Formats: sequence, C-alpha cells, structure tokens
Amino acid sequence: MESGTFTIDSEYSSVTGFISRMRDENFYGDISDRVRGEIEICLVEALNNVVKHSYSEESGHNIVIKLNNSDGWVSITINEDGSPRPEMDAPNLDFDPDDIDNIPEGGMGLFIIDQLMDETNYTSENGQNTFVMKKKLN
Repeated sequence: MESGTFTIDSEYSSVTGFISRMRDENFYGDISDRVRGEIEICLVEALNNVVKHSYSEESGHNIVIKLNNSDGWVSITINEDGSPRPEMDAPNLDFDPDDIDNIPEGGMGLFIIDQLMDETNYTSENGQNTFVMKKKLN
C-alpha cells in the first residue's frame, strides 16, 4: 500500500468511485485480501457516515482522505468540515442478535469500524472533524 492524500465530493458515488480506484490502481499492494477487505469496509462505513451525517447527503463538500502505510500499520485520516458527530466515543452495542426485531437502527457502522480496526480516534475542533483509523498489518 502506498501513501497519499485524496479529496472526494460528499456523495455516495464518490465513495464507491474512490474504493474502486484504490483497487484498480493496486493501492493496497501486498496485504492479504482479508486485511484489504476489513480496511475497505471501514473506509466505506466512515465515508458514508460523513456523507449522511456530516453533510446530510448534500453534495459539493470536500472530504479529504489521507492514507499512510508505515512500520507495519495502515493509517487512514478523514478530514471534513460538516456537522460534528454528537457522540465522540465508539458505540457499545448491547443487543441479542437472535432478536432481529430489536437490533439497533444506528451506530452499527461505527461499531463495525471499532471491531475491525486496531485504533480509532475522532476529534472535532475549530469546525474541522477528523477521524483516524489504524490497522496493524502483521
């Protein structure tokens, strides 16, 4: 996987286009399919959350994505200036998976990200929201 900074528009088609571009250009390099899949799931969830919640599905806003691979870690930083996330902590979903009528409606994406990534951090300061996800490759 290489390093780079990318800017996409705040719309779902930009998210899918970005993920396709990363695959087409073999941006992930020699990491396993499992790790690549986990990174992609988390990246799609995080970017879709920005589109839906930060920008209320309004296109025309920039989302800046910084990808870095060094010292056996992949680091993904997402910067945007939309509405900040009201809850800063990762969700703790406590539900019975056999009771499908009572599965929570929201927070599942953040829960998945928290489970698949090794580290996550969200900050919102001076109108700038930053979400960092890190995954150990070994």
